[in-house]
Formats: sequence, structure tokens, C-alpha cells
Amino acid sequence: MTDPYLPATAFLAAMDDDWARHIAAIGPCLHQPHAARDPYESLVRAIAYQQLHAKAGDAIVGRLLALFPSTAFPRPEQILASGFDQLRGCGFSASKIATIQGIAQAALDGVVPDYATALAMDDEALIERLITLRGVGRWTVEMLLIYSLERPDILPADDFGVREGYRRLKGLEVQPTRKQMVEIGLGWSPYRTVASWYLWRMTK
Repeated sequence: MTDPYLPATAFLAAMDDDWARHIAAIGPCLHQPHAARDPYESLVRAIAYQQLHAKAGDAIVGRLLALFPSTAFPRPEQILASGFDQLRGCGFSASKIATIQGIAQAALDGVVPDYATALAMDDEALIERLITLRGVGRWTVEMLLIYSLERPDILPADDFGVREGYRRLKGLEVQPTRKQMVEIGLGWSPYRTVASWYLWRMTK
């Protein structure tokens, strides 16, 4: 089976010796998107993981799913009908509860698009539309673009792992700022998603 990320990996490995060494050490890109996941579900899941270690996020999502055993993922109506204590019991903070209920309402109102609509939208247009929601920042929408919509050229410049990964890759004293990261990342286009994946591996 052909490696779909081979062109991206070859492009990045040719950037300089640091990239070549790191990619040789990690091996092929094993990025695993959750293809065709509904944007509403992606946003709720991203909020669960916000500012938490992956294991803690997994636990919260697991408890949320357990509340609604008859569905693969709770629908917006179910989130809105859930009591505060029920959601708090899953591990969501008060602010995250307000955020996921806002996302659920926005999905019902058509502000959060369905998968087909989101797929047809430009990256920045989708980001601008969704960051109007309470508690939804650029990073949250970038995770949706990377993992659900499988966009190949997304660089989450605010992401700690991306910035720290680049700091370690280049042996820098301090992490680049968001603005610096955006400028540096221009050289990785059109493969910034794969570049992000490799930078995340630096911090694993």
C-alpha cells in the first residue's frame, strides 16, 4: 500500500539536516484523521481535550458517551437536555459545559455546518465562522480541519506541542511566538499538517 504522506515527508526531509534527521528517526507519518466526523461532534470532542492531557480527555469523552449508550455520539438535543451536574460528572468544567451547550445550540441553529457544508468551505472561512462561538478558538477549529476534514496544509501556530517541537528541533533557547511560527511555517506549505504531526512527535 502506498504511503499517502510520502510526498509531504520527502518535501520536509529535504528542508534541512534537522528535518532530515528527525524524520529518519521517527519514520513514516502515521497521522490518523477521523474522516467524515461531523463538525459538531469534532468541536465537542476538541473542547473535552482543551488544555488537558490526552488521557484525561479520553476519560471525559468516555463518560459522556456512557451517558447516551443508545447513540454513537450524543446529539445536540441530548447535550442541551442534560443537567449541569450530569455533564459536570463527566469531568467538564463549568465553562466547558457552557461551551459545549453553546456548540449544540449553534449546530441546531445551523451556525455549526454539517459535514458536507464544512467540506466545501475554505479553511479561513470556517475558522472565522466558528470562532464566534463562546469558548471556541482558532486551535479548536484547526483540530477539526486537521482531523475531520483532512486538510493537508494546517499549522496550529498557537499549539504548545508545535512550538515546543520546533524549539527542540532547532535547539532554540525559547519557543517561537505565534507570529514567528506562522512565518516559519510558510516554508512548509502545502504540507503544514504533516509538519505539525512531526513536530508533535518531538514532545512525545
